[in-house]
Amino acid sequence: MQLPQFPASYWTASQPERASYPKLDQDIETEVVVVGAGIAGITAAYVLARQGYRVALVEAGEILNGTTAHTTAKITAQHDLIYDELIKSSGKDDAGLYYQASAEAIAFIKQTVEDQGIYCGFTEQDAYVYTNAEAYLSKLENEAKAYEDLGIPGAYLDRIPLSVPVLGAVKMSRQAQFHPLQYLRRLAELVVEKGGEIYAHTTAVEVSPGDNPVVITSDGHKLSCRFVVSCTHFPFYDGHGFYFSRMHADRSYVLGLEAEDAYPGGMYLSAEDPKRSIRYADMSDGSKLIILGGQSHKTGQGICTIHHYEELQKFAEEHFRVKEIAYRWSAQDLVTGDKLPFIGRITASSPNVFIATGFRKWGMTNGTAAALLIKDLITEGESRYERLYAPSRPLSLKTIGSFISDNADVAKHLIGGKLQHATRRPDQLAIDEGAIVQVNGKRAGGYRDQDGKLHVVDTTCTHMGCEVEWNNGDRTWDCPCHGSRFSIAGEVIEGPAEKPLKQLQA
Repeated sequence: MQLPQFPASYWTASQPERASYPKLDQDIETEVVVVGAGIAGITAAYVLARQGYRVALVEAGEILNGTTAHTTAKITAQHDLIYDELIKSSGKDDAGLYYQASAEAIAFIKQTVEDQGIYCGFTEQDAYVYTNAEAYLSKLENEAKAYEDLGIPGAYLDRIPLSVPVLGAVKMSRQAQFHPLQYLRRLAELVVEKGGEIYAHTTAVEVSPGDNPVVITSDGHKLSCRFVVSCTHFPFYDGHGFYFSRMHADRSYVLGLEAEDAYPGGMYLSAEDPKRSIRYADMSDGSKLIILGGQSHKTGQGICTIHHYEELQKFAEEHFRVKEIAYRWSAQDLVTGDKLPFIGRITASSPNVFIATGFRKWGMTNGTAAALLIKDLITEGESRYERLYAPSRPLSLKTIGSFISDNADVAKHLIGGKLQHATRRPDQLAIDEGAIVQVNGKRAGGYRDQDGKLHVVDTTCTHMGCEVEWNNGDRTWDCPCHGSRFSIAGEVIEGPAEKPLKQLQA
């Protein structure tokens, strides 16, 4: 069985025609500028507009076409094996706060779907972390004990409804799943209905801080406001917080497949690596599409990326009677050193500039929790979750270790990429082949598309000068240092880079 030739997100493919939003073409004044139209940004715009604030939401690309369109869309507080670890590292109170923030986010989504009558396939599901490795049984038992200590509804089990090999599992009851774009499409419409403004293809590049900060776009337009909320992956405005050095970017891979057997319900995640995330989505004909994800690695690093799709396909064929693999896509997420997101004031010196990032693959709940937290900081001046998620929180020993490791990795790739010599010429590339090539004696990136057209770019990332690598699974140029990604023509797909790769003549 062959994989689809090019990646296509099921959520994007099954999304009804999206509203078209204009590009900002003038200076404006408003109360709140929200940058980034993922779940955190759109939810923040919605809850603030609902509070009566004049909101402008800006997005560098199309609305509803970023990471939220490439998620597995689990709405859950079961973020892998996290609660026993949090109790040991941060204490029971903080572990409880983390769960409560996620539980409130789930309740908010459920209530919003009901109140607004949003058709988005919202269904409650039990969530499971399972293992088929003896070494992980004690970890699952400890996690189940943490659930008990924190009052989390769940249980330790020796079997799960899904027909995969299992030695043990921990269940969290009454979590949920939905179609993220159908949900957010309606929230975006509600933002506009409540007087908010939404601008697509509008890239925010800088903030002029102060009592009345100004967001500046790549076209030089200015958005004057009282509050700025950055919900981009890496904050588009760093504010001397050095966030590019405090997080790393991970890519993971997803297949959408149809199987002969009935799906038993539930959402599943393997405890051991390589990760296997499994859930279903209801299709328009009444059948169920299995959403199978996993194979995480640092962006721009590791083995040939098409191999990750092939490994997921192998797993699918071993455990399901696969009729068709209809979709494949990949996603990118940011991970902090202590696994907790950065949510709150960007720095102490900029109390009216907020960020929300580092969701570690759990964006549906963490992104919603971020929007609710920032709404409280703006409207009330405080939140009971503020200290836990504060971007300026003290560094733990584990965070310091991750910081040192991640930045040593950056240095290795920065130097290694400069030393790599290309031996191929652009004219040697076959149809649908990309590779590092030599142009005028210098390193470059070449790709020959399906029509035979050659695309050649400078491989030096415009963020901090690392050398990008070819991603043959997604046909992109990926930076191994901080996760920036570029199209075959050099356009920015993922930050922190803001400028495109330079196009070259072969």
